[in-house]
Amino acid sequence: MQDEKVSAGEKLSSEAHDLAELGVAAAVAAIRDGDITSESYSAALLKRARAFSELNSFITIDESAVLAAARDADKARAAGSTAPLLGVPFGIKDSYATRGLRTTIGTAALRNFVPVEDAEIVGAIRVAGGIVFGKNNLVEMSYGLTGNNGNYGQVKNPYNHGHISGGSSSGSGASVAARIVPAAFGGDSVGSIRVPASLCGVVGFKPTTGRWPRKGVAPISHTLDTTGILARSVEDCELIDRIVAKDTSSARSDRSDLKGAKFAYAPRQYLELIDPVVEASFNNALRRLRDAGAQMIEVDLGDDFFSLAEQTTWNIFFHETMQEISGFVRENNFPVSFDEIYAELRSDIKDVWDQFVLPGSSGFLSSAAYTTALSVDLVELRRRFDGVFVQSGAEAFIFPTTPCTAPSIEQQSAFTIAGKDVNQLALAKNTVPTSAAGLPGISIPMGLTSERLPIGLEIDGARGHDRALLDLARRVQATIGVLPASL
Repeated sequence: MQDEKVSAGEKLSSEAHDLAELGVAAAVAAIRDGDITSESYSAALLKRARAFSELNSFITIDESAVLAAARDADKARAAGSTAPLLGVPFGIKDSYATRGLRTTIGTAALRNFVPVEDAEIVGAIRVAGGIVFGKNNLVEMSYGLTGNNGNYGQVKNPYNHGHISGGSSSGSGASVAARIVPAAFGGDSVGSIRVPASLCGVVGFKPTTGRWPRKGVAPISHTLDTTGILARSVEDCELIDRIVAKDTSSARSDRSDLKGAKFAYAPRQYLELIDPVVEASFNNALRRLRDAGAQMIEVDLGDDFFSLAEQTTWNIFFHETMQEISGFVRENNFPVSFDEIYAELRSDIKDVWDQFVLPGSSGFLSSAAYTTALSVDLVELRRRFDGVFVQSGAEAFIFPTTPCTAPSIEQQSAFTIAGKDVNQLALAKNTVPTSAAGLPGISIPMGLTSERLPIGLEIDGARGHDRALLDLARRVQATIGVLPASL
């Protein structure tokens, strides 16, 4: 991205502001109908990116390439193209390979690498008429939850710049919240889409594990990884899911109400560690959903639920990291080795790899223990979630996405939740279990504190029921409403 900065005091025009407020579906319609051009829309978003470059939400933007692609989209529209994403720019997490645009995975070891092929999802978006706006900042190798990148800067929360954005899809969440792009792609292994969505006040959708392509996206764990999207409306997530998953089924209803909808929730587990302001917002959301005609069914997932979920998830996560990264860089012709990536890691991430990721380290899981984690522990965790849907008859499982709002940047390594000292892993406490279970999940904003910090509500569906989940979440968002713009 150009180094030029425009101060927030240098006012963006009202027209540029209005264009930046457009979501994906609205922008597609406006371009298709000739109300706006892709070039004017893209130019307005580029101006906004410069105005709010202090957020560090992007590592790379090629402005000339964006405008050239927008002009091509306008020509295609004039020639009669009806591509479903024609002329709309998207942020791309910098773990996705992008043809002709550098891809760093957040590490200095790949600072100058430009792939010759797109990740599969990026290719699908281009075919659908979408434009690659730029590469979103992320935690190095997607290994963290705060948005802190020693090479490319700390991503700041658009609602309160003194606070973190969440991670690892940190720039994706911040750029959508700041109206720099209408949507941005991310990745999620333990909560890396839903955590920044919650903390930045946007919608973050994690599909059923395996539903969306992962080819060309830097991995951590083949068992846990999934690609996904951050946007400002569930409607936009629905649109993108149809394109990326090539799902032509029509699970969307014409309904906008929640009468008869059934939600399960587990307060004994998910409200055990939670900030009072988040708990109050969650309880208020439950009341609003009940008032809208929904039924809330209390379930209990067992005394050992979180210990089972956390042990299973982190054992798999750490054990698979080295093999996944080594295979990825080799198979995708990234000009770097695992050892070279390791040598460039920030010290705190390197310490974690030294303890848990490198074979022979003190915390590295044995092959036998890894097999048990997959064949016994993971099966049991999935059984419990399956039981929630079967026994309660619920359509979705609901809980606060994160147990607290975004910690301050200064305290991101060690902070408190309800008076208890925790570290950044606590941000994924609620998202970890359903990640391991492979459930589709979506976080939507449910409130804003007096400090202008967003609070997220997560809604998860049964495995493979993504379209039904998105339809239900759309109706929940219509009931709860949306947050005011951050900037």
